[in-house]
Amino acid sequence: MWVLRGLKKGVITTKFPEKIDEEERELLVGEVVVKKTLPFKKSIHIFFADAGSCNSCNREVEMLNNPYYDFHRLGIFFTPTPRHADVLLIAGCCKEMVEPIKRAYEAMPSPKLVVAVGDCSEEFCSLCELKADAIVRGCPPSPYKILEALLKIVGKEVLI
Repeated sequence: MWVLRGLKKGVITTKFPEKIDEEERELLVGEVVVKKTLPFKKSIHIFFADAGSCNSCNREVEMLNNPYYDFHRLGIFFTPTPRHADVLLIAGCCKEMVEPIKRAYEAMPSPKLVVAVGDCSEEFCSLCELKADAIVRGCPPSPYKILEALLKIVGKEVLI
């Protein structure tokens, strides 16, 4: 019965916005600063490291995986191990996480970049003595801004 009902309605999802209205642009929290880009433009694999965040940045990063943002179509993927990652995405700041983050960074193959998500992670990168190649400011930054930083890293055109 539910199959017939679904066939009758058709596709009910919305298209990804090509342009954002001025009212929606005001809701986008955050500022993106990209200092370095990757030498390749096809796809990137991200190792997400939670360095003791308050989970607000984690939720924004998780939203990139839902069908609205669908960053897989842009060639951006999460990887469970730093050994296969091109980008280390850091959220949060906790002194106890300095050594694990350093080990994860050292395990990554070159070329590698560090993206600091949120206001507190920028301070954490300086504590770890890691140079953040891209910073997404905001508490928490919107998923659009995180996606914008990831697209700028690869050198792709930003949709927003």
